[in-house]
Amino acid sequence: MNQCDETANIISFSGGKDSTAMALLMLENDIPIHSVVAFDTGWEFPAMYDHWRLFEAKTGLQIEVLKPKWAFDYWMFERPIVARKGPNKGKVHRFGNGWPSSRRRWCTREKISQIERHIKPVVGPVTCEGIAWDEQHRAKSIKSKRYPLIEWGITEKQALKICRNYGFEWDGLYDVFDRVSCYCCPLKRISDYRLLRRYYPGQWNQMLEWDEAMNSNRGFKGYNTVHDLDRRFACEDKQKSFWGVLNESV
Repeated sequence: MNQCDETANIISFSGGKDSTAMALLMLENDIPIHSVVAFDTGWEFPAMYDHWRLFEAKTGLQIEVLKPKWAFDYWMFERPIVARKGPNKGKVHRFGNGWPSSRRRWCTREKISQIERHIKPVVGPVTCEGIAWDEQHRAKSIKSKRYPLIEWGITEKQALKICRNYGFEWDGLYDVFDRVSCYCCPLKRISDYRLLRRYYPGQWNQMLEWDEAMNSNRGFKGYNTVHDLDRRFACEDKQKSFWGVLNESV
């Protein structure tokens, strides 16, 4: 890596449509790219890993893949948790963080920590994040960050079209989901879990196994476990099947 550039544009690359489109447009516009950095949670869709490899092949850019300090399975199930207060203060009172949530985003903290550690030696780093124009409320006004898609007025729909024009399809992930992130992320919409169960049963069954093994009594989505959602979706499927048969007989 060249660490002598006055401004080192570092692409924060998830591999989703927005970060991919951002990288492609930066290449089109001859904007210098210092490096492309991705964080591998271990919970990505298999098609996303294929996309990373295809992206490298098509663009000639090498993705620097960062890993968490410990595997996320360890964080979720085995990591000793020391009580900060109460009668067990200073002692291990449980194992595993349990599912992440909006208040316990330990996975996001680890991702940010690893990326910050990685770019620390770089001179003049500017992190380029793939946030589309119609999601600009998510952008933060920080001198060391840049949002090229917002600068250029590129929407999420346009970003996906740009990617597809270059031949990126993610094995149909965006034919099912509006957005693609870790398949087991508890911050998704209920409708996304419904689609995951229907079209990606392997990943859904893995979530059911994790849910069964969970040491924490905290739910997956609010107070609902993955098994609660599974029962809900199964009930919905039965209802749809009943009404479908009834309509055919009328």
